Amino acid sequence: MKIACIGAGYVGGPTMAMVALKCPDIEVVVVDINEERIKAWNSDKLPIYEPGLLEVVQEARGRNLFFSTDTKKHVGEADIIFVSVNTPTKTHGIGAGKAADLTYWEGAARLIASVSTSSKIVVEKSTVPVKTAEAIGKVLRRNCQDPNVNFEILSNPEFLAEGTAIEDLKHPDRVLIGGADTESGQKAIRTLAEVYAHWIPRERILTANLWSAELAKLTANAFLAQRISSINAISALCEATGADVSQVAHAIGTDSRIGPKFLNASVGFGGSCFQKDILNLCYVCETVGLKEVADYWYQVVSMNDYQKQRFVERVIGAMFNTVSQKKIAIYGFAFKKDTGDTRETPAIDVCKGLIRDGAKCCIYDPEVTPEQIFRDLSAPKFEWDRPNYSRSQSHMLENVQVQSDPIAAAEGAHAICVLTEWDEFKKYDFAALYEKMVKPAFIFDGRNILDHAKLRDIGFIVYALGKPLDQFLQKNYS
Repeated sequence: MKIACIGAGYVGGPTMAMVALKCPDIEVVVVDINEERIKAWNSDKLPIYEPGLLEVVQEARGRNLFFSTDTKKHVGEADIIFVSVNTPTKTHGIGAGKAADLTYWEGAARLIASVSTSSKIVVEKSTVPVKTAEAIGKVLRRNCQDPNVNFEILSNPEFLAEGTAIEDLKHPDRVLIGGADTESGQKAIRTLAEVYAHWIPRERILTANLWSAELAKLTANAFLAQRISSINAISALCEATGADVSQVAHAIGTDSRIGPKFLNASVGFGGSCFQKDILNLCYVCETVGLKEVADYWYQVVSMNDYQKQRFVERVIGAMFNTVSQKKIAIYGFAFKKDTGDTRETPAIDVCKGLIRDGAKCCIYDPEVTPEQIFRDLSAPKFEWDRPNYSRSQSHMLENVQVQSDPIAAAEGAHAICVLTEWDEFKKYDFAALYEKMVKPAFIFDGRNILDHAKLRDIGFIVYALGKPLDQFLQKNYS
């Protein structure tokens, strides 16, 4: 058996590496038109950072795992084709700012149809709107010259969390495979299930119809994001009333019906999927006339935007309503720890908000490159998910500096904003940093990971998200 995967990104690369590792009898080829990216996958400096990924790739690469730009050859030879191309949010036209742009998906389908001389199983790995399989099926069947070639389309959404993707692939909660309720559809489901059964217990391999599988992915992300927005909404109330959001979260998290996960208040959620998938879900709802359902889910995104804006206003308000020409150290730019991914990271909106008010942001992140940071801060909304975006010119922003050393980032700064929960931030010598900063020195902890009492003893004025406000930050107008 031969498997090909179109798209060598955050989903395609790690997923195929794990399949190759666990199924030494199957040839697995990841193809992409981006030569630079394929070159990186064939080196020891992979294009994405994920704990444990390099070891998996090194073990299987060259044995039964290959990375290539020869898309036609490998797609034509494959029995199963995974499609994990970008499905960005549309930036113009009907549904702009909400609907998924399926240009790359359709391009992949046309490629598959043009090179296929034998029947194929085509697997949706990208997150796609409900009913995409139907549209793709039409493209495949109308563009394939050979009448004997059959295409079975399966939906096999990924449920990976960045930072723990390798563990998630080794021991997933579930693998979901959706297919048509026909004999050939069920046979295709069994074929893909056989691949996963090499290392995943049968009871964790769930099957469903196509539309349920497509919708399950959007719904899972919507529910996770909703939990974050819910606790973030409560964090604003905690600050206003003197309650502590960590204590509230702990109290409700011990209820087995609610559970403790995804209850950390923060400066906002990020990542490539949450916002995109909710907007996509809303658009699907609007398309079928369910306006109230769409409005309900929009609120999850609005609350996230509010939380980021609230953080910016808190920083500016604390610093005497002006950050003009003040240096502010930004600790962390990735959307969460243990990943170099900056897609939709709250740090982008926070930095832009501070820069708009005249601040000079000095950014330090252990994994994100300066090029990536400058690109993110100069790219328009929704543009990050387009292939040519990585080749766009980096506009050097006058008020942004990127440091490779956290101490240098804090030197001469008025404040430190913690925007990613990297473990290393907890270990810093804040007394030494305090000495190098302009007084009064502020710390705005957007992830609640630092020891706030200790920081106050050093002399910092501390803003901890969702916790009782420091005396210094309270505005008494009475």
